[in-house]
Amino acid sequence: MNSFHVGLCRLLVVTGRALSAAGTVPGCDSSFRRTVLHFPRPMATFGDQFPAKKPQKEPLRRVKTKERRNKRGDVHGPSTVYVQVVGAGSRDSAASLYVFSEYNRYLFNCGEGTQRLMQEHKLKAARLDNIFLTRLSWENVGGLSGMILTLKDTGVPECVLSGPPQLKNYLHAIKSFSGSLEDIKLSVRPYTEEMHTDETMTVYQVPIFAKSRNDRGRNSPKSGRSTPSRGSPTRDGFRHDDREYESGERRAAARDPSLVVAFVCKLHPKKGNFLVTQAKELGLPVGTAAIGPLILALKNGKTIVHDGKEIRPEQVCTPTDPGPVFIVVECPSEEFVEGVCTNQQLRRYQTEGTEDAAVLVVHMTPESVLDTDQYKEWMERFPSTTEHLILNEHVCTVHNVRSQKIQTQLNMIHPEIFPELKTYKVKQPQADLHVPNVRAECLLKFQLRPVMEWQRDAVPSCSGEEFVKEASEVPNFLEEVEKCRKTCSAGEAELSGDAYPEVVFLGTGSALPMKIRNVSGTLVNISPSQSLLLDCGEGTFGQLCRHYGDDVDDALSKISTVFISHLHADHHTGLIKLLYQRRRSLESLGKPFSPIYLVAPAQIMTWLGQYHDYCEEILSHFNHISNRFLCDDAEASKAKTHSFIQAMLKKNNLEKFQTCIVRHCKNAFACSFVHQSGWKLAFSGDTMPCDAFVNIGKNSTLLIHEATLEDEMEQEAVEKRHSTTSQAIGVGMKMNADFIMLNHFSQRYAKIPLFSEDFNDKVGISFDHMKICFRDFKILPKLIPALKTLFAEELEEMEERRERRELRNPRGSSNEAVSEQKTVERGAKREQEEEAAMHSVDTKRLKTS
Repeated sequence: MNSFHVGLCRLLVVTGRALSAAGTVPGCDSSFRRTVLHFPRPMATFGDQFPAKKPQKEPLRRVKTKERRNKRGDVHGPSTVYVQVVGAGSRDSAASLYVFSEYNRYLFNCGEGTQRLMQEHKLKAARLDNIFLTRLSWENVGGLSGMILTLKDTGVPECVLSGPPQLKNYLHAIKSFSGSLEDIKLSVRPYTEEMHTDETMTVYQVPIFAKSRNDRGRNSPKSGRSTPSRGSPTRDGFRHDDREYESGERRAAARDPSLVVAFVCKLHPKKGNFLVTQAKELGLPVGTAAIGPLILALKNGKTIVHDGKEIRPEQVCTPTDPGPVFIVVECPSEEFVEGVCTNQQLRRYQTEGTEDAAVLVVHMTPESVLDTDQYKEWMERFPSTTEHLILNEHVCTVHNVRSQKIQTQLNMIHPEIFPELKTYKVKQPQADLHVPNVRAECLLKFQLRPVMEWQRDAVPSCSGEEFVKEASEVPNFLEEVEKCRKTCSAGEAELSGDAYPEVVFLGTGSALPMKIRNVSGTLVNISPSQSLLLDCGEGTFGQLCRHYGDDVDDALSKISTVFISHLHADHHTGLIKLLYQRRRSLESLGKPFSPIYLVAPAQIMTWLGQYHDYCEEILSHFNHISNRFLCDDAEASKAKTHSFIQAMLKKNNLEKFQTCIVRHCKNAFACSFVHQSGWKLAFSGDTMPCDAFVNIGKNSTLLIHEATLEDEMEQEAVEKRHSTTSQAIGVGMKMNADFIMLNHFSQRYAKIPLFSEDFNDKVGISFDHMKICFRDFKILPKLIPALKTLFAEELEEMEERRERRELRNPRGSSNEAVSEQKTVERGAKREQEEEAAMHSVDTKRLKTS
């Protein structure tokens, strides 16, 4: 098949004169001509897997832009194009690139946290209709499911994914938790498609295979083509012999870790600018209707005759820019070095190649690969004018500036409860490269047009001193901080108790990752050696990195159990990266690997099983315990599951671990667990007030309960099946919980939620990176006056919005009653639809079994 693809590549006939590489910007030549002959092939789409309700129409804005360009004859390339770093490749922020032109937006790779960074730094996704993936690894696609959902909600009609052909299977797999994707047309353009052309540029896909690809047998475990090993878990969460996984070889064969795809991007030529002053001097009718056709002819390289005078294009137009080339290449390990360095398609853009040399090469390449002699020599084969941008863990840049800012300011209130954030630093030295290169920084730009240059003006600054100064200027804040410290100091003298359990809030927002609050994730450090994670939304590992810094490997190695409450994306799409990074941590610390205990809805195995079959091996990383087996009324579990439950309890020194079904979506659960020393913790997940949860959480030492919405939005809470602030506090009172931490706030309360009248000295509010233990219960309510002062402006704005809502819909009005009834009906209808959909999935699973 590979030779066939190479043969197709040779059908491209390119004629033209190579540009001089002497300057920073390639010289312009009005005689430059290029003809490309190619055979279009139908793109891989999803047919019945992704049915569309009706043909998607282009947005009116884009249609009008095209009409204006065609009217003025501007059918060539854009005037402004730049490549911008989103994630610089650090351990907490995977490598990703954003490419901008006035006509199109592109994204290269979409790891976890990409959407959060784009939201924070205002990189708009409204025109993002092409995403290029260099490899089907979680490092590159971890944020893709969330990005697709956001694009759908934004109204983007179509999105095309280019790269490995297995992307089609990935898209099919995410449907198990993403719900209907009918509102956005999703297509995959595999590397066999090779070429994509739009208004901005032509992108060529260049497949690169690992050196050992042909040396490994189909059943080699290293190739990812083997059947699951004896004793590995399968979709139902139990371990089976190989013979019971009858189609395992066929499924695993769909995985291909030996493939990466490089992208060669060539901008379309741009016609020169019309020089008005020179045109007037030559007597052209500037400012009249007659000038239009003359400009069009001159820009197209034609000589005209006006008033008997011959006027050549170079007299009144700047030279044509033939279109620079940039290359994006990932070389993830030394296995791929030979494939990259000997690739003939990439060689064409090096010195003495048949094409114009690349002006920029983006290397998504680890330091161990950069340090190999072969890769260094390959970099040196590009001319000295080529710029090299490197994205890997050796970068030193801050990505989430707003999170850093708020944490620095909260640290002023209580340094232990709000610890300063840390940075993970790579211990290995940087490679000694022989060509000039630039290390990536968040938002660093390389401008391709109009002037080719590096631009650092958008790179965010992160000054703790500035953040402290800004908070100090908030009226009365320093006075409240001083009062808080005196009160806390007096109270701390009376405090006693262990430092464990310790609760670290990694994500306290709902729905989607935002600049201040990430989505759900709560780490419970049960003891100095054991930890349990409650939910694991996208970016949870990144939050761990920023919280623990260089100690993140130690923190990861202690996690033995993960509880997933339900399968909404904001509660579980950080799980796969956490599992991969945990294995890496254990290896780096020299500790033996053991699977985690994954307490999650049974339906999660549909998603994880498909990812395992078609993308990357994952099932050996965990032992699955279905949430239902831990309910009070559960049927007796199978012997294997029972042994997992007993081992999980023993590992965490727990006497009991209970779950119950809650009032949110189908197969949503809450949990509670009791430690051998007597303390009890209850975690709500997402739910409306629920009596079953009250029962399993009775007399909890700590209740962590979602409080998504303020009290005045109870109707919306019913519709979305969440709790309001007072409802969450009410559940804690019914439970007789010692203390209640509110969590999972709507992103409309980015900095702080609205306080209700039910707040008392047994209630606290959570923030990302907040760290508490039980002895802090008396301190937490004393922090609230300082918090209210720091965020006084935000609280005032929210109060004003609440008053405006009440004026529009007075409480108790007939409109409100009707609205509330409709809300309840909509909520009930949604529940019925979800149950029907899940019943369909369960039925298919039974038939498959």
